[in-house]
Amino acid sequence: MKKALQALAALVAVGVLAIWLGTGAQRGWTKTNLQTITVDNVTGIESPTYRKGFVAGVDFLGAGTLIAGALASLSLLFRKKNQQPQTEH
Repeated sequence: MKKALQALAALVAVGVLAIWLGTGAQRGWTKTNLQTITVDNVTGIESPTYRKGFVAGVDFLGAGTLIAGALASLSLLFRKKNQQPQTEH
């Protein structure tokens, strides 16, 4: 159980880091709507438009790291199985 929790903690930490890096390594808050600037063809006025999207921020990275740390800490509650020493007769 101890090794499984440690492996899960490592997997969560690597996964969260990969998602954060893969979505652009946003150093601000997580964004679920992405802003783009569009220019009107007739007037030439620029205006912001929003589209659905996901960019993981430092809050996502921090929460994932805390979860991985909690799993790793939980693994410390389990002890190794003691093997009985073999006696010679």
